[in-house]
Amino acid sequence: MKRLFFVTISLILFLGNTQARSLTDYVNPFIGTAVKGEGGTAPFVGPPHAMTKMMPQTRENKMGTMAYVYDDTHLMGLMASHQPTVWMGDYGYVSIMPQQGERILTLPNERKLPFSHKNEQGSPYFYSVSLDSQEGKQMSVKMTASSRCALLQFTFEPAAHSRIVVQGINLNPDLSDWCNDYNERLRSLKGWIKIDLQHNEIIGYNPDRQSAQLGPPLNNFKGYFVIRFNKPITLFGTWNQSEIYSQTTEQVGTRMGAYVEFATPRKTTVIAQLGTSFISIEQARANMEQELPQWDFFSLQKSTHDKWEEKLSKIKIEGASLDDKVNFYTAMYHSYLFPREFNEGTRYYSAFDDQVHDGISHNDFSLWDTFRALHPLMTILEPDLTCSWITSLLQMYQQGGWMPIWPNPSYTNIMIGTHADAVIADAYMKGLRNFDVRLAYEAMRKDAMIPPDGDTFRRYGDRDRWTAFQARAGASYYHTIGYVPDDKTAESLSRTLEYAYDDWCVAQLAKDLGSERDYRQLMNWSQNYRNVYNADEGFMLPRKFNGDWIILDDHNRQGLTEGSKWTYLFCVLHDIKGMIDLMGGTANFAKKLDKNFNENHYRHDNEPGHHYIYLYDYCGQPWKCQELVRKHTSINYRNAPDGINGNDDCGQMSAWYIFSVMGFYPVTPGSNTFALGAPQFKQITLHIERNSPHDLVIRAQNLSADNRYVERVLIDGKPINVAEITYDQLINAHNLTFVMVGQPHLEQ
Repeated sequence: MKRLFFVTISLILFLGNTQARSLTDYVNPFIGTAVKGEGGTAPFVGPPHAMTKMMPQTRENKMGTMAYVYDDTHLMGLMASHQPTVWMGDYGYVSIMPQQGERILTLPNERKLPFSHKNEQGSPYFYSVSLDSQEGKQMSVKMTASSRCALLQFTFEPAAHSRIVVQGINLNPDLSDWCNDYNERLRSLKGWIKIDLQHNEIIGYNPDRQSAQLGPPLNNFKGYFVIRFNKPITLFGTWNQSEIYSQTTEQVGTRMGAYVEFATPRKTTVIAQLGTSFISIEQARANMEQELPQWDFFSLQKSTHDKWEEKLSKIKIEGASLDDKVNFYTAMYHSYLFPREFNEGTRYYSAFDDQVHDGISHNDFSLWDTFRALHPLMTILEPDLTCSWITSLLQMYQQGGWMPIWPNPSYTNIMIGTHADAVIADAYMKGLRNFDVRLAYEAMRKDAMIPPDGDTFRRYGDRDRWTAFQARAGASYYHTIGYVPDDKTAESLSRTLEYAYDDWCVAQLAKDLGSERDYRQLMNWSQNYRNVYNADEGFMLPRKFNGDWIILDDHNRQGLTEGSKWTYLFCVLHDIKGMIDLMGGTANFAKKLDKNFNENHYRHDNEPGHHYIYLYDYCGQPWKCQELVRKHTSINYRNAPDGINGNDDCGQMSAWYIFSVMGFYPVTPGSNTFALGAPQFKQITLHIERNSPHDLVIRAQNLSADNRYVERVLIDGKPINVAEITYDQLINAHNLTFVMVGQPHLEQ
């Protein structure tokens, strides 16, 4: 695909030609939105961690499909979305679409209009597109947003009928597939919408959660919305399925909405204020009053831009090409989208006890992915926010009984492991403790010690319907026979390996808090990975309850989560020396790593192997790590719609890139250390907030296309004699220097 660069120039224009381009305007939100590459991202508009993200809608979304896909040719709405990533569901959404013509078109495939990417602009703070109406007249659409609200601007050419169609809920049974079951939602859910002529607005709620089948029922859950217009409504009505109800102000249903018309005898701009809430209609209005005090599109756009600029300015790069800057700051953008804010002022709806609480909350944690790099990155960039996220996870524990695996927005039995344990251990070991540490250990200890309900008679397969929270499914066997047996529990091999790491994480707090008995037990369980290594085959392999091995070829995925036996061969994050010894020592381990990369078994498009490149540091061959960092930061991240090789998964792929171009990576979250790689830009300035705020300057001396190897590394002028750096060294340093050369430095 031709390399494309989509930089919105609106801010540059309104700041004036004398101003330098802002970092935010390097962001290309279309990266990762194409079918090819399966990036699973979207051109979200709104500030960092926005509760409600605005986006153009090119298709009906569901689990497995985002609402915007770059390959699509038609627009069917502007969506207030809560879908975090492609394999999780949207919830409490609403969609708005302009329309002209006598005929009222309501359903998505009826109302959609063709558009060209040539007439589309996107950025984190602004989106615009031009559309041709059914009558052949041009309509322009502009959108900007705050965390819970948005301003949408529609410009109509003169016409007898200019309207806005609102879809309040979209339960389309034609979208059913292996992971999307609409039957129960169609039976039990009804959305509601009302046209309030007195206030010139549309209000409503949407109780739909696309991942509802994976979690508990939530009788009180609703996504509330208020849409207020700056021009008087002239004609109106509601719709349900394909039926139009002219002059009707209220509607309920499973696939329905409303429409309103405005007088446009001349070229007319209609502005819509949109407020959203998970608490109430009144709270949605309060959010609008707080975040949209005026109808000023420009001011909101600038405010959201400035919020992004503050975050992106935490890392500044020099000596990078234009494409490199786009890739880097787009990765930063993706890293700052989730978890989302979930509180509205000082209150929040909890999807874990179905009640409203006082306090601060965050949601949509893709923990199976993000514990590896995204959360460690945020311990550097956002230490205070990291503690707030942990507090949110602990609130979920208090309200629902467990910390979640993948909240969306409640429990979902999707993915494996209890990696909130890793997020907490990593923060704690780095000295970030502005949360209830004792409560955290209580929650982590429950993860480690208590099997889920029905553990010995439920397989807990991927995306099984909700029966109870799966926690560490198969823990009953893991605690007794030392592994999760494949004939008892789904994804058994992957679970065994990930539980062993999670046990090690919990053990770090147990030791520090004086729970010596727990520490010994947890450390003993953390060695369970050894029980699934088949020395004759040279792989981690699944086993049955009776101890028999299940031999896999390179393509069989039995017992595995999203990968082959190669994907999980080196998946021991917490005991790398022990893993190397288990596999026959350093030389044999290095040969196996070589085979993994040379024969193209390595899959960068999925997370379990994200640390594998850095394992060369642990077997005395760091130059191979340095070569592979150069290769994979180049081939897997490009300035194009298909420019992310694999689902970004709420910022994990992007965080890997950020770490790797900086020159270090958190192989073992919870260890307080980073493995050294090779920086890819001549200079990176990282703003550090901890201790006394200061800048850390990372320099790659002599870096060039040929000089890709590291000869030596210095911290504040003092050489490092090992292939790792600690968190404390990083946050206290002012200068980190990599001296680059053209040949591998073999004396390491």
